[in-house]
Amino acid sequence: MALENLKPTPGSTHSKKVLGRGYGAHGKTSGRGQKGQGSRAGGGPRLGFAGGQTPLYKRLAKRGFTHVFKKEYAIVNVSMLNVFEAGSTVDKEALVNAGLVDKDAKLVKVLANGELNVALTVKADKVSENAKAKIEAAGGKVEE
Repeated sequence: MALENLKPTPGSTHSKKVLGRGYGAHGKTSGRGQKGQGSRAGGGPRLGFAGGQTPLYKRLAKRGFTHVFKKEYAIVNVSMLNVFEAGSTVDKEALVNAGLVDKDAKLVKVLANGELNVALTVKADKVSENAKAKIEAAGGKVEE
């Protein structure tokens, strides 16, 4: 079996309706009726139009807002830092290379979940107080 030999199951496909080819085969108006908006190419009401009635999307309550200055941090737990060798410097680039942080992440925050077994120099945008204590207890340094 090869890709070029595949065919649809008999009876599962239908031939397309031929339009606009004379009176016998849906000619003249081509199944669009007579005049008006629906008969024109690109015609018909816009999406969500409810016949002049206030559409649903306008009747529903508006909720929430977008905080334009919101800062989103990529979260890294202290236990995740055990993949690095002792004495190495851990910054955003190193975290991306290790696959711990997405390359599109703008800011990195280190949290204190888990234990750290190696001494590291951690450079991050934010480090929680407990995470800082754990890193320093393991013999490392923190640079924010």
